[in-house]
Order: sequence, then structure tokens, then C-alpha cells
Amino acid sequence: MFDSLTGKLQNVFRNLRGLGKISEENVSDSLREVRMALLDADVNFKVVKDFLDRIKEKSLGQEVIQSVHPGQQIIKIIHDELVGLLGSANAGLEFRGTPGVLMMVGLHGSGKTTSSAKLARWLQKQDRKPMLVGADVYRPAAMDQLEKLGQQLGVPVFIQRGETDVLAIARGAREQAAATGRDLLIFDTAGRLQIDEPLVQELVRLRDLVRPDEILLVVDAATGQEAVNVATHFDKALQITGSILTKLDGDARGGAALSLKAVTQKPIKFAGMGEKLEDFEPFHPERMASRILGMGDVVSLVERAQEQVNEEDAAEAAAKLAKGQFTLDDFLKQMRALRRMGPMKQLLGMLPGMGAVKDQLDNFDEREMVRIEAIIQSMTPQERRRPEILDGSRRRRIAAGSGTTPADINQLMNQFTQMQKMMKQYSAML
Repeated sequence: MFDSLTGKLQNVFRNLRGLGKISEENVSDSLREVRMALLDADVNFKVVKDFLDRIKEKSLGQEVIQSVHPGQQIIKIIHDELVGLLGSANAGLEFRGTPGVLMMVGLHGSGKTTSSAKLARWLQKQDRKPMLVGADVYRPAAMDQLEKLGQQLGVPVFIQRGETDVLAIARGAREQAAATGRDLLIFDTAGRLQIDEPLVQELVRLRDLVRPDEILLVVDAATGQEAVNVATHFDKALQITGSILTKLDGDARGGAALSLKAVTQKPIKFAGMGEKLEDFEPFHPERMASRILGMGDVVSLVERAQEQVNEEDAAEAAAKLAKGQFTLDDFLKQMRALRRMGPMKQLLGMLPGMGAVKDQLDNFDEREMVRIEAIIQSMTPQERRRPEILDGSRRRRIAAGSGTTPADINQLMNQFTQMQKMMKQYSAML
């Protein structure tokens, strides 16, 4: 996410930190590099111009010029302006009554169906009772996909196969929601490869009938500036209330994220960070700005940990580590919890300062975690509790069972032994 942009901005920041004195010339030189980085990231050119004008004006103010660390002050200005560009604060969902109604709109392939399910999962955790509605009458595969996702989540899905009138589907969905005690309807609407008037008019008629609390535009982050044109058209026709950015995990540019709010003046409310249903989170402008600038995002990292790691398990693991009783079974349990939090590269990227070791992050092999899990699972319960009994014969058997080599087993055991020693030494110092 934003890999290319983050790398270029990190170079600018290194130069800024070395500035002992601020002048219009060196500020202009630095902002020229920022401009090129943003344009390369496919940020809308007008958004870039306005953004840099604001930074330049504040950077040449008296407070910065007289500052003890002027370069750091300019970096803070860039950070603050980036937060403002992304929307200042997280904008939640607003519901006027029961059932609440959400309309998901966007082009075909933007991720509407998956995002509808992800949003249903998120709302479930907020103690809501959502029902998904298959309102794409042109693509039966979309209804099939929505039905499967609903089954995974345990969320009811309203589908009327063979019905081509979206308004009839909407009426049936409302009746079903009232009969089953559902307090929230999420309409997964039809998309096109490009915007056309029949599609827009159908969405307008659906909007006028169901009177949604939120109309959320689902946008593929990789579409760059084209996302701005799509958002402008949908907003003009439907008056969207916000947007969901999808596939942020795979986009190295991020131009859509930086352009969307500024052009539509409607907040980005959620971000899709991967293919799994749990790879979905509220969009926090300040946290996203910190990620883009390579400053990490510890708050989101902690929230993920709280969601995936059981407090009692964590306390028990810490106590075992301190006593030197931490086994490979415990190690496997903690590693699985860590993997549930997301790709390791993504998690490490949330730590402050990790932008400086971008090459190491890029070279991190996620398959290493899979290999470690396979090795431990190929051991007997006794071997996991007492790894000291692993002789050459046992290691060859484990290697064969896990599809690895005895050298891989040796490396894992050396690392595990070192970790145990370090924790013993640390607990002795406390």
C-alpha cells in the first residue's frame, strides 16, 4: 500500500530534516519533489496544486522560519495537510431509523459484493442485525457470490431469482426484514464496466424507493485518477454520502485515496485491505496519513491485536516465557493469532520507522510462517513439549512430514532456543 509514494516521500523527509535554515528556495525544491511523488502516485493534478500551495504558505510562515528544527516543522505541516486532504477524522455511518438502509454502488469489478459482506461482518460486531440484499439483476454470479458470503458470515441474504425489477426486490427485502427482525438492509446493486445512463436511472429509482441512510460508493484504489471521474458522476446523480476504498493492500500508488475526498467533499468511510472478510477497517485519515509518510500506525496494529489475541492466552504465554516454560505448542498458538491479524509485511509496515528498511520488508517471505507451522505440526505432542529430545532421526522424520529439510528444523530450533534464553535473561532482570 502506497509503497512507491512512501519511498519517495521518505527521501524528501531525509533532506528536510537536514535543513538548518528555511528559505523560499529550499522549500520550493523540497515541494517540487513532493509534487512529482504525488503526480507519480496518480493523484489528481488540481488536488496536488492546492495541497502544495497550502504547505508552502504555512512553511514560509514566521513560526517555521524561527523554529529550532524548521525541517521537522515542515514535515509536521505536510502530515497535518495530508490528514486534512484525507478527511480530518473518521466519519462513521449514520442511521435515521429501523431498519437502517445502505446502498452499495460502483462500477463492475470495484468490489461491491465483497465489500457488502465485509460491511455486514463489521456491523454484526457492532451488535447490528444486517441482511444482505442481492439487487444486481443482471449478473446471477453476483447473487451466487453474495449468498455464499452470507453463509460464511451467518448473515441472511435476500435473493429473488428470476426477478428483473429491482424495486420489487427492494419491497420484498423490506417485508422479509420486518418479518425476521433484521434492523439493517445492505443493497448490493448492479455495476457496469463504465457508467451509463440506464444504470444510473435504475439506481436513482431504487434510492427514491428505499430512501437509504447511506449511499456508499465502492472504488478500486488502483484506478487512480479515473476514480475521481467515477466518484464525481455517481455523486452528481445519487448524492453519495461516502466511499469505500478497496484493494488498498495491492495498490502501490494510492492516488485514488488522496484525490477522492478533496474532489467529492464526501468522506472515505472504510478501506478494504485484502481478500479475506476480516480485511476491512474504518478509514482513519490521521492513521492513513502516518502510514503514507512512513510513520507507522501503532493504534491500528493494537486494535488488530485486541481483536485476534485472547487476553488470557497472552497473559498465560507471557508467564510461561518468564518461567522458561514456553513450548512449541504455545509458540504455534501465538503465531496463528499473529497470522490472523494480517500479512506480516503489512503488520511490520505499521511499526514506526519500518519505512527505512523497506527493502527488507519487500523481501519478507510470508511462506516462512507456513513452513514453521508445518514443521511444528509434524512433531509429536511430546516433541513439542520437550524439543530437546529431537535427535537426527526425529528431525529427518519431521522434515519429510513437513516438506522441509533437516537444516530448516535446525534453524527453527536454534531460533526457538535463543528466544527462550533471551526471555529468561529478561525476566531475571525484572
